[in-house]
Formats: sequence, structure tokens, C-alpha cells
Amino acid sequence: MQYDEYKFKFYLNASHSIFINGVLGEEHPHTWEITIYTIKFHTGFVIFNDVERYVEKYMKKYQDSYINRIEPFITLNPTLENMCKFFKDNMKALLAEKGWILLSIEISETPTRSYVIDLSREAELKYGLNFEKEDILEEAAINKVKELKKLLEKNVKMV
Repeated sequence: MQYDEYKFKFYLNASHSIFINGVLGEEHPHTWEITIYTIKFHTGFVIFNDVERYVEKYMKKYQDSYINRIEPFITLNPTLENMCKFFKDNMKALLAEKGWILLSIEISETPTRSYVIDLSREAELKYGLNFEKEDILEEAAINKVKELKKLLEKNVKMV
């Protein structure tokens, strides 16, 4: 199954407060960087703007907001980890509607602090894919050897 892998980045400007030891901290802003790695099976020309607009439309309700006032963060502590898990589930479903597969999501609340969820193993099992580079290279080499053998067999028959 042939596919292409893509990386998209989105930026979310919003504020939040988190509970630490049962006490709600002060509201503070972030520019979260949300990076998603996706794959798309070969279906023709990919129109990136469609995917970007679709995700940005979804993210709009969080943009320039106080995250604690939006479900599920009214009751769920909006930590970096909880936000990443929530957005992972929603992005996965959102992208699937458009024929994309989410491989991983990374959310950074500062340039030095990120949380990553890797879904590549799940995709490997569900779609029979293999993302290990060594295996991909080995498979390509085996296919090339098979092609060369066929060419040699043709040439031997011609002589």
C-alpha cells in the first residue's frame, strides 16, 4: 500500500490555569505549537489547504480563549498532557473523516517543553504498515533484486 507522510504545524494562542495540589494556579497565556504527523494513501493530488482549513476550523473555538471555560477543560485539568490526549482523540477522528491517518501529535507550550503521543504502532497494526526505516530499505532492496533477476532471466533467454 503506497502512502505519503506529511507534517503539519498549527499555533494556538490561548490561556489556561492548572490545578496543582488542589489549588488553581493563575491564568497565564501560551502560544501552543501543535505538530501532527499524518499519512495519506495515494489517491491523487493532495490539497494541503483543505486539511489546514479543516483543522484550523476545529481549533477556532480554542483560539484566543481561556481554555478552562471550554469542555472538557471545565472539569479536566488543562495540563499539557491532558490537552495533548484530548486533541489527539479529536484530531484522529477529524483527520479520518478526510481520509488521513494520524501518526503522532506533539504539543509544545514553550520551545523547551513538549508532550508527544506516538500512534505509529497503532497505524502499523490497523493498516498493515511498517514504519521502521531499516525494514523499508530492506524491502526496497529485495524488490530491486527481484527486478534485476527478471531482467537477467529475459536477457539469458534472448541469448
